[in-house]
This record gives sequence, C-alpha cells and structure tokens, in this order.
Amino acid sequence: MTVTATRRAALGALLAASGLAAPGLARAQGSYPARSVRVVNAYSPGGTADVVSRIVLAGLSARLGQQFVVENRPGAAGTVAAQAVARAPADGYTLLYDATAHSVNPSLFGSRLPYETRRDLMPVFLTMVTPNTLHATKEFPAHSVPELVALAKEKPGQLDCSSTGIGTVQHVSLELFNHRAGTQINHVPYREFGAARNDLISGRVPLQFSNVPGSVPIFAAKDAQVMAHCGLSPLSVLPGVPAIADTLPGFETYEWNGLFTPAGTDPALISLLNTALNAVIREPAVTERLLTLGALTRPNTVEEFAAFREQQIAFFADMVRMANIRID
Repeated sequence: MTVTATRRAALGALLAASGLAAPGLARAQGSYPARSVRVVNAYSPGGTADVVSRIVLAGLSARLGQQFVVENRPGAAGTVAAQAVARAPADGYTLLYDATAHSVNPSLFGSRLPYETRRDLMPVFLTMVTPNTLHATKEFPAHSVPELVALAKEKPGQLDCSSTGIGTVQHVSLELFNHRAGTQINHVPYREFGAARNDLISGRVPLQFSNVPGSVPIFAAKDAQVMAHCGLSPLSVLPGVPAIADTLPGFETYEWNGLFTPAGTDPALISLLNTALNAVIREPAVTERLLTLGALTRPNTVEEFAAFREQQIAFFADMVRMANIRID
C-alpha cells in the first residue's frame, strides 16, 4: 500500500470510529483528492489571508497526500475570486479561500453581486478569527485612542486612515470608529496590504486599520505605533496594546478566513475536508506558527461555520447601513 493510500485509509478509519463519517464518505475519501486541488485566494500575496492559507493548506496537503495549490486572484473586495469558484465544477478540485469581505459583500453590492453568497458557496472550515487593529505613524501626535479622538475632533476631515479597500472589515472598522467617537477621519482605500503598510511606515498616510497578524511584525520592529486592537480581551502577541473598547465600550471588529466549495459539492467530501482541517490546526507546528502570527483558530464543524457566516452577514449589513458605505 502506498503512503497516500495508507493516509487515506487511516483517515477513513478515524472518521468512522469518531462517528463523523457520512453516507458516501468512504467513496469520497477513497477517490479524493486524486490530483492537485486549486485553491483560489481572494487576496494578494503577502497579506494575512495569503500567509494563513499557505500554512493551513500545506498541512492539508501533507495530510491528504495531494497538493492544495494557492492561486491569488484579488480584486473587487474578493468578488473576482468568489465568482470564479461559484462558477467552477462542484468536484472538490476548485476551492475558495476567502475572508471577512465574503460576509460584507451581500449588503455592499446587493443585486450587483455576480453570484449569491449563501446559495453558490458552501462553508467548509473557519481557519482563523482575529481582532482588527489600529496603527499610527511613529511621529503621529496622538498615542492613545482618547488622544486620537480629541485630535480628530480638533481637525475634522483633516486626518487620513488607510484600509485594504472599500467595504473591507478595516474600512468598516474606521466607519464604526467615526460613528461611535463622533469623528470625521477620511478613508484612504488601497488595493493590497503591502502598499498600505509601506505608506504608513513612510508617513504618507498617518493612520491605518489592520489586523493582529499584520501588526505583529510592525510591533516587534517598532516601525509604527500599534495604538489599539478591536477585540475585548488582552492579546499575548501584542502586550500592552489596549482595546478600543476601553474607550468606546462594546467596540469590536474581527477579521476571519475560511474555506468554501461551489454549491453542489458532495457533502461527504466537504465533511472529509472539514475533519482533515480540524486535525491540521491541532498539529503543534501549525498551532505554534498561527499563534505567533496572532491568527486565532478553533475547532469547528461545517454547521458551526455556516452559522458563523450568517451572524457575520447580519452584523455587516447593519454596519454598511449605519455608515452608508457604497460602491458606485
């Protein structure tokens, strides 16, 4: 028996013993994956979604014996990649790696969205949830959220803050901040994280909403201020960085990543992928790498991820409506 066949047989036995096997699973795991799998990533190389996807999918490749190959296809707040996968054959060989914009886009684009999120893309596994963060240049005169609020009120419409695009969770975080703090900080959208980070560090744009994995290297190198995070609890990878909620109670926004398949994919195959990915995130080497990045993981079922997506779609629908965010 080959190494690949041995892995598959062991996985099938594990699933059966744990009661997770579904009808047709033995058939699915015996034939899938028989070749490399294309994973369309909705975001640019080097960003959080790209880095996390490569860590997790390398583990999945090793576990299932075939390569899960990342193809970066950024554009239009993730809709370019999502549309490509929604129209792909539902055979398990084209998957979508998406992030928070997936749950923003239904309310942001409405009927102009070239696919129906809930109908056309099936949740497989939630790979990461992490708080957003607020950066400022080293020279920025405010060094805390209260100081930033005071400065922004002194200079309405004169401060700029970048994000990785219109309608992204970072953009929503800024609009929520403006709404809650009563400020008018301008939004400066970028196409990808690297350019936004470089312009922050160079001082071209004084503020930036990012996320914990994007903040960890900046914090370590002291290239800019990591002024605050958007979670509710202290973060071990960003010691001493306070929560915006300390100043604006209840303020919280998170970025998440997850894997999806086209509608119509065999539920047994989806179950196989979910079970394998749950095993991947429990591997010590993977766990350590993700924790070092600040990419928080948790075991989850297909049903739990689907429920999480529904909650996120509802949350961002409220945010888009509240902030009157539009893409013309």
